[in-house]
Amino acid sequence: MKNLLFTILACTSIMFGSCEKDDLPIIKEPVEVLDPVAVTKTNPIKLYVHYMPWFETPETSSDKKWGQHWTMANKNPDKMDANGKREIASHFYPLIGPYASGDETVIEYHLLLMKYSGVDGILIDWYGTREKYDYPSNKRNTEAIVKVLEKVGINFAIVYEDQTLRDDLEGEAKIIQAKADMKYMEDNFFNKANYIKVSNKPLLLVFGPQEIKTAANWTNIFSSLKTKPTFVTLYGHSSGANDANNKNASGEYIWVDGTSMETKYAAKDNFEVFFGGAYPGFKDFYKEGGWGEQVLAPIDYKDGALFNDLLQMAKTKNVSSLQLITWNDFGEGTMIEPTQEFQYKYLTQLQSFSGVTYKTSALEDILEYYNLKKQYKGQNIKGRKLQQAFYYFVSLQADKAKQILTEVKNQQ
Repeated sequence: MKNLLFTILACTSIMFGSCEKDDLPIIKEPVEVLDPVAVTKTNPIKLYVHYMPWFETPETSSDKKWGQHWTMANKNPDKMDANGKREIASHFYPLIGPYASGDETVIEYHLLLMKYSGVDGILIDWYGTREKYDYPSNKRNTEAIVKVLEKVGINFAIVYEDQTLRDDLEGEAKIIQAKADMKYMEDNFFNKANYIKVSNKPLLLVFGPQEIKTAANWTNIFSSLKTKPTFVTLYGHSSGANDANNKNASGEYIWVDGTSMETKYAAKDNFEVFFGGAYPGFKDFYKEGGWGEQVLAPIDYKDGALFNDLLQMAKTKNVSSLQLITWNDFGEGTMIEPTQEFQYKYLTQLQSFSGVTYKTSALEDILEYYNLKKQYKGQNIKGRKLQQAFYYFVSLQADKAKQILTEVKNQQ
């Protein structure tokens, strides 16, 4: 009788809106916020995945259009085939479809997949603080990603794109802008507890350098920072940051290009810091997408064998840190994120390589979490249950998380 009276009273007050199934009962169980727990790995190599934060949908972009990394010059994701597959600028298709990088549910999905695959951290491709092109949305998305990283228990560092200092910047203006970008990183990223440190200094990678290519200039740029970062350049580019009088770069990292991997690894012992590299293959969409010619000849994926071989090479070369190239560069086809074409192939290989105990089923449960969050967006009770499932996932109570997913699916 008490419960019936409570329900009647709750539903008669227009102050609290209509009485929908999902909004009952009015008294709501609080979500138990749980600290992240680190997965146990048998492989000591630190696994860092290169991450692109540049994807936009009409719901998130400032012009209400699909972002250029889904469209390039000539593709329209609003066009769909008979199976609901959108037209995107890629030879491959995300398992969840084209997405917005700043979408919290997408971020949770990505980071949980990484966690249950043994990834230690992400290296975020960052375009700085300039109000130009799509740089502001990349900055905004990076900040959204950083907010979720700590909740999941994954570390991060920045890969600075110094090519953003070109175009209308000349001479000293480039140095001033680079200093502003460094100051922003120091104030907003370097001070985070989960920011990756090497030799007790924040790790900073640069994709190049391509624009600032003298050691004196990099010394000047870093001079305004409280702590000079452990600076790591692209393979073969450390000479653009070091000379006889100025040593700014501590090492280099491997990237996918036409140089043999054996040649790249031969330079390993020349540096204090060296990142190995592993990628699944390469097949860019630039020519088909109207963005010019191919930047590199296609590299055969060999149905996953290439990625596995490069993982094993990194182990043989005894690297302490390995960059996975990449999580989600769909334009170049280097993504290890689940796709319609490869499904979970690369993540299950990573699970085996890292030595975690989780299998494909854990990754499938995370996809189900993503789908349910999208399906029941805005529904309070199911939303809270799914939020609890998220905290069970991050605290490695995957069985409890799966139980909640089942309850949400079965709830009428």
